[in-house]
Amino acid sequence: MRDFFWDDDFRPKWDDMLTYFKTLEECPLTGTMIVHWIRKFPFFCSDREYIIGRRIWESGRTYFCVTKGVPYPSVPRHSKPRRVDLYHSSWRIRPVESRKGDGQMTAVEVVLFHNEDMGIPREIAKIGVRQGMWGAVKKVEPGVRAYQMARKSDAPLSRSVLMARINTPLSDLGSLEIPSDAEEVATKTQGGFPWRWVIVGGAVALACGLDRGAVSKALIFGVARRFGNLGKRRH
Repeated sequence: MRDFFWDDDFRPKWDDMLTYFKTLEECPLTGTMIVHWIRKFPFFCSDREYIIGRRIWESGRTYFCVTKGVPYPSVPRHSKPRRVDLYHSSWRIRPVESRKGDGQMTAVEVVLFHNEDMGIPREIAKIGVRQGMWGAVKKVEPGVRAYQMARKSDAPLSRSVLMARINTPLSDLGSLEIPSDAEEVATKTQGGFPWRWVIVGGAVALACGLDRGAVSKALIFGVARRFGNLGKRRH
């Protein structure tokens, strides 16, 4: 799942909202990438452009995939598509017990936090989450199945997947308390599993450690705590 979400080369095969992607920078030591995306949206807004910094932390078999919008002056702005500056999208991926109840950790849980300012009224954005994003969520499971089949071939791994395998370890998730201000705006069920889309008012704290400078422990522990709290509420 970590490779699946990071693989920009394969993503257009299941995510038809991504119409353009390009890697602008990458760091082979930390796995940090800066990518340029253009996404096509449904009826509620026009196309949007993103300059995204992203990096993955790991703790055991749990992965914290953190992305945020970053400034990049060498890519000029245009009136169309409109650039989204405030963007944070982060998820936790971890193995969980299968529904067979046999004690085998053969299933996977993905918890997503997403926050962006698309320059449209909040109420319209919430409608877009309920209607437009659910259409995108429904494509994830068949996309994963197709990705599993594609990975069985001898085709070389994409550059973005190779970067996804360079992770920063987290030896201690800490006990930092962060107030919960997540607003669940949509819940759907597919294949017996609940999918929750959440807007987090404090999502800025989830991703600001992507900058190429030092990352504070408190910030990373805060990311882990947020992910953990939401995971507890979903059971």
